[in-house]
Amino acid sequence: MPTDQVTPVVLVHGNPETTAVWDLLVEQLVAQGHDKPICLSPPGFGAPVPAGWGATIGEYRDWLVAELEGLGRPVHLVGHDWGGGHAVNVAMTRPDLLRSWCSDVIGLFDPDYVWHELAQGWQSPEDGEAAVARLVQPQTEEKVSFLVDRGMDRSIAERIAPAMDDVMGGCILRLYRSAAQPVMAELGAGLEAAAARPGLAILASEDLVAGTDEQRRRSSARAGARVEVLDGLGHWWMTRDPERGAAVLSRFWASL
Repeated sequence: MPTDQVTPVVLVHGNPETTAVWDLLVEQLVAQGHDKPICLSPPGFGAPVPAGWGATIGEYRDWLVAELEGLGRPVHLVGHDWGGGHAVNVAMTRPDLLRSWCSDVIGLFDPDYVWHELAQGWQSPEDGEAAVARLVQPQTEEKVSFLVDRGMDRSIAERIAPAMDDVMGGCILRLYRSAAQPVMAELGAGLEAAAARPGLAILASEDLVAGTDEQRRRSSARAGARVEVLDGLGHWWMTRDPERGAAVLSRFWASL
């Protein structure tokens, strides 16, 4: 049984996702005796976009800070994909809001990180608009196939695909363009500050977008984060082996 029933667990997802990406993991965490986690949707990714929303990396960090402040007590923060990026940014700047943090994309903050091919396309003028249109405009089944082909469980892809719309597409473009290098390297200069709270870096061995193994381990060490390797799992590890993912998180929280 979990040793910490007081500290809330907060899950934050990324792109192109909604809170449904956590559904199977949430079931496993509850089955292991945890209270049901709080799932937060970043604006544009399953949640409305506020007026004047610029969808920059700084705005998403500030959005998450405000959400956590509203909870009124430190949390176990778990971020996946861009949610993992937002989580690290909070750990570096507002550790007072956290009991612990976890990210599966800490390699993004390594000075040598190079954005993956899709991201570089989205960051390119005109080419990015065309690439996002190819992502959000097809029929739902085509979107499902896109996600499944890249490793997401089909049952989860079917829940997420309907939310992949023009609003999400616009946020994808603005977010990735706000994070074009050297922005991530500059943010990563502050990684040591994340060590103010216990951290966990999840390294899914088959995740091809979160940096090299060396980059992820180097960033983890600088942030003072424990490393857990999910061997054989890819970017959407929480949809493929949620039981193993939940066990990793439970062990980490129980050790604090």
